[in-house]
Amino acid sequence: MRADPKMSLAEVEAFLEAEFPQLRHGGRMVSVESVGPMSARLRLHSDERHLRPGGTVSGPAMFMLADVGIYVAILAQIGPVALAVTTNLNINFLRKPPHGDVLAEISLLKLGKRLAVGEATLFAQGPDGFDDEPVAHAVGTYSIPPR
Repeated sequence: MRADPKMSLAEVEAFLEAEFPQLRHGGRMVSVESVGPMSARLRLHSDERHLRPGGTVSGPAMFMLADVGIYVAILAQIGPVALAVTTNLNINFLRKPPHGDVLAEISLLKLGKRLAVGEATLFAQGPDGFDDEPVAHAVGTYSIPPR
């Protein structure tokens, strides 16, 4: 059974603003579009600092989006626990994303008292909207501190 999140979209955004102002350094980099039961959707607002030679969105930028996305889905579900940390994140880059925004669809696979596992599927924005084929897929494990 999937429980409703403990944090709303507005509460998650306020938490990130207070605890992770570096996400806004140099302009808004990531926005949370939605949170739901065991899920979230985030957008990377891609600009020049996220590009690699050849004009495609860089691997480190997509890795950051996946990491932040899974973290957000966990926080929305359990509440504001700033010290939940990534213990492992594996990402597979599937296709080169064109220069444009990247959307991360997040799903939590397991949410226990001390560990959470989630996946992020990333989609690139092309000239006609977001492509149906993912550009990257990540799976991450996060440690949740005791309450």
